[in-house]
Parts: sequence; structure tokens; C-alpha cells
Amino acid sequence: MQNYSVMHWSSLLRRGKEVLNVAKPIAPTRQRPGLLSDSLSRVQISTMTVKDNLMVAGGFQGELICKYLDQPGVAFCKKMTTGENAITNAVDVYLNHNGAMRIMVANNDAQVRVFDAETFASLNCFSFNWSVNNTSVSPDGKLLAVLGDSAECLIADANSGKVTGSLKGHLDYSFASAWHPDGQILATGNQDTTCRLWDVRNLSQSLAVLKGNMGAIRALKFTSDGKFLAMAEPADFVHVFDTQSDYLKCQEIDLFGEIAGISFSPDTEALFVGVADRTYGSLLEFNRRRYNFYLDSHILVGLPLTNQVLYILIKAIFSVFELLVGL
Repeated sequence: MQNYSVMHWSSLLRRGKEVLNVAKPIAPTRQRPGLLSDSLSRVQISTMTVKDNLMVAGGFQGELICKYLDQPGVAFCKKMTTGENAITNAVDVYLNHNGAMRIMVANNDAQVRVFDAETFASLNCFSFNWSVNNTSVSPDGKLLAVLGDSAECLIADANSGKVTGSLKGHLDYSFASAWHPDGQILATGNQDTTCRLWDVRNLSQSLAVLKGNMGAIRALKFTSDGKFLAMAEPADFVHVFDTQSDYLKCQEIDLFGEIAGISFSPDTEALFVGVADRTYGSLLEFNRRRYNFYLDSHILVGLPLTNQVLYILIKAIFSVFELLVGL
């Protein structure tokens, strides 16, 4: 996303295309009785997310825009609130405990709103005591993490919004959260330059504290297999932790520019880092490096004789090729 536009980048085809432009007036294509939607124009995009075929974006004036990527136009758009400081801080698309797809919108007016992702009907509105900067729903769709302009982070029932737990330990406002795929560990990112890990079965204290270098922790992502956690600062640094080492092993990626966001590919083979800079703005792709020498020899033992011979021939061909290239 950038200003009034959302771009789609294909890492396979190595090209991009614009999927949404809200510099000019837009009107929703879906018109249903009782569906309250608005026409919007010049929406400066503040946040976005994509799940399956649905892209959801929020704006700096409290706007919400929903678009199906395989259909022209915008399916639904609405201004959440008319308040002066009504920025849409975060949007999320998730499956509730019954498997129905929902849209969650967190705003600076201390409200969290829930919509049906199919009909775009308003289902719920939860109120809190401070501006909500981030929300995330657990993999089973039952728990909701709520973070914002408070040192305290909350755990609530995702269906009713009732607060069931409090996370205490951060020293400043929080901006990011992520659930481990097993649903037991929650990571929270804070202005105090730390990420804290919490076990939802015991919220009395955090399991670990992961420290950044200079800035607030603004983005957190687990890989789909739960083996890695990526943590991004506002600028220059992305940290990748090995969860299987109890988060003790870490790779630090040092780059130049403001970091707009991070995301792992679904197969965990790539990490994408968005750089928001007028001069150096870009999308960086880091590929996962593997060492399979032991696995190669282990798998070879179990192969039929013909496959073993083929494998040895291929290795020999590559060795000869490397020798020729060296000459």
C-alpha cells in the first residue's frame, strides 16, 4: 500500500499490478437492504490485510474498504466514525470458532468493530478505555488480543468482547501482536523496544522478553509451521528468532529505510519486507537457506537401486559442470 493505492506483487512472475486506487471517488458495488455503506474519495490508506480472495484496507479518516481481488470495483466501503482522530489502526480477516469468516477493525476511537466477511453486515462493536492500535484473533477463533495506548495488553473473548485476562510487563504503548499457530503463545510488540511472549494458560508473567535495537516493535509474524518469529522495528532492523531454541537463536537483518511491514510466504520459504521510503521504497524478498546434506544421504539409503544410480549420475554431472566452469 502507498498513499491512495494498493499494489499486488507476484514473486513468481516478478511483476506487480495495481488492485485498488482510491484517489478518485469510489462507490460500493454491493447494494443490499439494510447494508449501510458510503461513497468515499481520496482515502489515504493506513493499514491493510489480505486473506484468500478478500483484501481489506483502512484509512486515516476512519474508512474501511473491502474488495474481492478477482472482481472489479469495491464490494463494500464505509466510514467507521466521524471523529477528528478516527484513524483505522488495524484490520484483520479471520475465522471465528464456528469457521465463519469475519472482519475486525480497530480504530483510534477506542472501538473494535466486527463485520461478516460475506455480507459485510455489522455484527458487533467492543469498547475499550484507550485507543486500540492492534488486534489479533487466536487460531481457534476464540481469543482476542487487544493492544493500544496503554502499557497493559488485554485478552478478550472474540465473540463477546468480554475481557478475560490482562498482560502486564510492558512499559509503554503497544503496536503489534501475533499468535503462534498452536494457539498457546502470544507475542506482543511495544514502544519500549521489546517483544514479550505470553502463554495463554498462565498470564501472570511473560515467558520471555525479546529486545530490539533502537525502536518500537511495530510488526510481528510467525511462520505457518511455528518454527520462526520475525520482529520488525520502525526502521533498519528485522529480527528472525528460532522458536525451537526457546527464542535464543536469532538472525538480524540490517537494511536501510523505514519498514512498512513484514510477511512470511505460506510455505515459510521466503520473508518479505516492505520498505517505505520516497527514494528507496521497495519490497525485499529474503529466501530461506537450507542445509540438506545429511538428509540427502539419509534419503538415499531408502531409494531403489535405479534411483540411487540416477542420483549419483546427476551429482557427477553437476561436479563436471562446476569443474568446467572453474576452468
